[in-house]
Amino acid sequence: MPTGGTGNTGSRCFLRGKTREVSLKGWKRTGADPDFPYLTEDKRFSFPSPEEALDGIVAIGGNLSPGMLLSAYEQGIFPWFNPGDPVLWQSPDPRFVIFPEKLHVSASMKRLLKKGTFEVALDRDFAAVIRSCAETERPGQEGTWITGDMLRAYTELHRLGWAHSAECYVGGNLAGGCYGIRLGGVFFGESMFARVSNASKAAFLTLAEILFADGTAFIDCQIPTDHLRSLGGTEINRRDFLRLLKNTLAERRPEADTQTLDRRGNWGERYHR
Repeated sequence: MPTGGTGNTGSRCFLRGKTREVSLKGWKRTGADPDFPYLTEDKRFSFPSPEEALDGIVAIGGNLSPGMLLSAYEQGIFPWFNPGDPVLWQSPDPRFVIFPEKLHVSASMKRLLKKGTFEVALDRDFAAVIRSCAETERPGQEGTWITGDMLRAYTELHRLGWAHSAECYVGGNLAGGCYGIRLGGVFFGESMFARVSNASKAAFLTLAEILFADGTAFIDCQIPTDHLRSLGGTEINRRDFLRLLKNTLAERRPEADTQTLDRRGNWGERYHR
């Protein structure tokens, strides 16, 4: 069972040095490595410091088991790779985040939310949200990075109570939504989609306001987009992000009640929406 260090662990999770260029030459497997040990949610893998990843890629290979995913987020890393590639573990520099005081809700969006055009729910249909995120066509993007492996991995994290979704409905039909993972005082946003104008904003902003009211210190949006910038996103350098993440997650010490700190379980029941 992998618990840290560098090199591989029987099968391959190559942890790269900071002086190397990214190269996938020699990698014949695509997606998750079926021979890599499966880490349950209570097991952890120690990645090398993201500060050594000059191009953002911290590691190549491994799998998307619960323990690997949770380990990555706790260390400021997330999986992001194209179909046909092995699993790539990334930590970009700079990082894009939203702080409570920076969250921006435009006057028009406030009117729209107050009008009741949208019904926003939490954890009502996680599978539909992540599937819709995967299927949504995006300008300048061919295909999707939410592969079948990713769909299955995050759906399993949702089943275990770690991953959560916000759904926006219009006339009873799913019109938009977003999903991510909460660990302690941090929410790691993964993706969003909209079938109706402003539906993804309605879902995200409603979720963000609930999270910030419940003690979340910041939302990690990973990489900058104009859409998220309009909602209050700001860039910080990776070193500052990693320090902030470490300090914010410090309360999740082994003896703490992480079930409560991480707000695990169904959020529709927790937040009564």
